[in-house]
Amino acid sequence: MAVTWRGVVLIVAAVGSLVLPPWAAARGAALPSWGHVDLGAARSLLDRHRGPAPVRRTLRGLAGCEAGLEGTQVRGATRVAIVGASFTAGVGPGNPDRSWAVLLARMEHWDAVVFGDPGAGYVRRGVQHRGPVAAELARVGLRALKPALVIVQAGHNDIGEPLPLERSRVAQAIALIRAEAPQARIALLTVFAGRSRAARAYRTDEAIVTAARSADPGVIIMDPLTGRWVFPQIRDRLHPTAGGDTQIALKVAAILGEHGVIPAPAARGGLICDSAVAVRPPPQA
Repeated sequence: MAVTWRGVVLIVAAVGSLVLPPWAAARGAALPSWGHVDLGAARSLLDRHRGPAPVRRTLRGLAGCEAGLEGTQVRGATRVAIVGASFTAGVGPGNPDRSWAVLLARMEHWDAVVFGDPGAGYVRRGVQHRGPVAAELARVGLRALKPALVIVQAGHNDIGEPLPLERSRVAQAIALIRAEAPQARIALLTVFAGRSRAARAYRTDEAIVTAARSADPGVIIMDPLTGRWVFPQIRDRLHPTAGGDTQIALKVAAILGEHGVIPAPAARGGLICDSAVAVRPPPQA
């Protein structure tokens, strides 16, 4: 399967589980704990296992990029969709090629479509009005892409939105994925804490998690807020540095691996279509 990266949101969907090679199974043991990741070892891991992963960025002509991806039928390749907000867009390192989403796709040898808009959420539309999440999912074209895994990175920008509306929009997004890509598994990367851990951030995070699990009991939850993820940040004390994005990619890969979502064979994938909307830090994530 092939995966295309479009924008700054990451969605990954998969049916069943993928096969984890021995090096991936041992990856967690090589990294002693979250917050104390050896970045040198992490970069070495990426260099050894990423395989060929040509990045095809297309700010225009997304349809052509996706058509090329959808027309590629490489046996054993895994096709993934990733959508989200500023973290997916590469805000922080200032380069979408260095976002956690692109690093993850390279590391796992996935064909990927990445789409994201800083400031987007399940409710919020984002700085370029490419969101909310349901609109991003529609732009990706899940029905034609047929991803095995869909990852959605969103939540921080919705802090303070009415909780019933948040729950409704999360359920709507999952229903859309289920309708357009019934074969896919769904993973949600939820609220990043930022400068504070206000009670309303936890309420928004809980609303996302409970609504997602109600809509799909098999959803994979990756929760930076309650998990107290720690990673190097730029001066806004929210977005990751390039090293921080590497740590996030490794953390996401480890959690997915625990749920049976594993790398594809090195020679089977790695085509990435990346269309980042913006890389400057917006007022929101």
